[in-house]
Amino acid sequence: MSRIGNLPISVPKEVVATVNDSLVEFKGPKGQVSFVVPAGIGVKLDNGIITVSCYRNDKKTKSMFGFVRAHLANEITGITTGFTKTLELSGVGYRAVVQGANLVLSVGFSHQVTIAPPKGVTFAVSEGRIVVSGSNKQVVGQVAANVRAVKPPEPYKGKGIKYEGEYIRKKAGKSAKAVGGK
Repeated sequence: MSRIGNLPISVPKEVVATVNDSLVEFKGPKGQVSFVVPAGIGVKLDNGIITVSCYRNDKKTKSMFGFVRAHLANEITGITTGFTKTLELSGVGYRAVVQGANLVLSVGFSHQVTIAPPKGVTFAVSEGRIVVSGSNKQVVGQVAANVRAVKPPEPYKGKGIKYEGEYIRKKAGKSAKAVGGK
């Protein structure tokens, strides 16, 4: 059985959780979410503690067991504290500005790139950093990946958009002429 799936989830006091058959709903300070539990997986709520159990012994159900528990825990975290991803701009003249809700990037192209956030995601910009935040972990990660994909860091000078703390391995470049090659 899944070690993650067996762990109980404690529901904070500011979150209201309801479990009806295969539908789990959470209401918290940052919104409300619902999740449909797949067949073969059971969810119980007792005194502010959610437990997930697996009823079938087939491979697909066992693989969903840990996922369901992790997804429910992420939904609770999302509606209480939220998720953030921080991106860094590195390069001369690279800028990011928030206009309304949209993110406008100037990253060395002949035009500016505008990225519209999906529902529930917000952008914040300060001193070469772009902060993507929202209540859904998967959506926040995908939007951050889409922003990074506009200008990924290149391996020679490291210019581009990278995640905070990401290490870019640099290549040496052309050094044959400097050594005396023909």
